[in-house]
Amino acid sequence: MARWRRLTSIAGLAAGAAAAGAGAVIAAQKIAVGRIRLQPDPAAGELFWERGGSPITVLANDGVPLAAEISGSDDAKVNVILCHGYALSQEVWHYQTEALAEVARVVTWDQRSHGRSGRSDRDRVSIDQLGADLAAVLAATVPGDRPVVLVGHSMGGMTIMALADQHPELFGTKVIGVVLISTVASGVDPTGWLPPPLRPVARVAGPPIIAGSGGGRRAVAVDRARRTASDLAFLSTRYVAFGDNSVSPTVVDFLERVIRETPTEVIAQFYPVLLKHDKRDALPVIGRVPTVVLAGAKDRLVSPRLTAEQAELIPGAELITVPGAGHVMILEQPAIVTEAIIELIGRALAGAAERRRLA
Repeated sequence: MARWRRLTSIAGLAAGAAAAGAGAVIAAQKIAVGRIRLQPDPAAGELFWERGGSPITVLANDGVPLAAEISGSDDAKVNVILCHGYALSQEVWHYQTEALAEVARVVTWDQRSHGRSGRSDRDRVSIDQLGADLAAVLAATVPGDRPVVLVGHSMGGMTIMALADQHPELFGTKVIGVVLISTVASGVDPTGWLPPPLRPVARVAGPPIIAGSGGGRRAVAVDRARRTASDLAFLSTRYVAFGDNSVSPTVVDFLERVIRETPTEVIAQFYPVLLKHDKRDALPVIGRVPTVVLAGAKDRLVSPRLTAEQAELIPGAELITVPGAGHVMILEQPAIVTEAIIELIGRALAGAAERRRLA
């Protein structure tokens, strides 16, 4: 009996120590987030969720409704289609849409199962299907011979590569320019933000864990936990997505909410798709038109080295490495990204005019 009391006493002490440790971690998180929120926040008044374009629904080739929105003048000389990344939505193009609408007709859209688009059957989740979806968006929102510049961030860049693989005839005719941001044609590693010793463990354990939470009550439980872990989610999003520690807390909150609104089941379904992605054969097709590749020097998800190697495989591509920028530079360094897109538009229009003159 005395031995049992000693064991229960030890167990109680261990449980108490664990609870105290967890409490200390939570307290530290709150202190850290509190200090961050005291920093100057130039984006504090930004209306990220305010929508100003005209909504349109595009049906994919399997009937999935794709939510799109058109901004800017119909009389613009060029159209720009913005393709967002994994676990995001068209809202992340907030800064670019606002600025580009002054010089172009802008189309944003939600990839299948993301944002306000319809959910996909599991067997239709692939990069090739995303390329087919982009073809449908392109045909529905920019009909005829109106020129288009395609811009893709992360998985959105992969979507453009899939389109080039499926419809090479569009590049140099309909598509006159491409901007690829924080994306690669192969070799993407979603564990890249982890410390090196933990990466092999995550690569082995990650897919089964994510797949196991990909449906039913377990996915609901995971989503519920994601909604309640606000301080940890804030710190994780800030670390993984951005390179600059002075990034606006409002921007971090906005991105964290966008990610949180992507269901766990969707994240689980697309995870293995990113692991298998390989569209290197499509890069010469993209090189038929002026192309800019942007890489964040502190991108923890897509190695800047891989981005640079990709740029070398696209004939004539310009590589821009943004110092201090992380993976979601479209929100972290929006002015640099927008300037690069506008400069590319100018070169693309000039190149298209030259091709017409020589035809």
